[in-house]
Amino acid sequence: MEPSANGTEILSEAVCWERLRKTSVGRLGVHHDDQPAIYPINYLVDGTSIVFRTRPNSKIAQAPLLERVAFEIDGFEPTQGNAWSVLIKGFGRFVDSVPEIRHADALPLFPWVDADRSAWIRIIPVEITGRRFHIVNGTVTDGSLGWTAQVDNMNTGSAV
Repeated sequence: MEPSANGTEILSEAVCWERLRKTSVGRLGVHHDDQPAIYPINYLVDGTSIVFRTRPNSKIAQAPLLERVAFEIDGFEPTQGNAWSVLIKGFGRFVDSVPEIRHADALPLFPWVDADRSAWIRIIPVEITGRRFHIVNGTVTDGSLGWTAQVDNMNTGSAV
């Protein structure tokens, strides 16, 4: 990892893949109806690509949306006081050959909702970038990702 001028560390591609393999929820950004759209997805890394399931007739499964995609994950390292993010830019394509479908069906990725999620989509990366930065000391997070600092004085915002 190399630090930048503003203190942000640039993550190597290997570290980005490591973080992608350790998480299971991300956000897929696509262009839909002349507007950006972002969808949460649960996913797996399969080799050097990302795979996820969706409904065959979902908005995500509409082919024009997959021409150019962005996929992002992020997280916190509470003991170090760091946050990080990984961004993939690339394109999506349906997993549609019989051998690929058999391979995908054998992966341990299951729908979170009780609905048909039989369409597999693979995100093919064109660019992978990541960064890590230190959260300003005393910052109190909202706890949405499991990092909750104990606050001893709400007026100063100092964390214990």
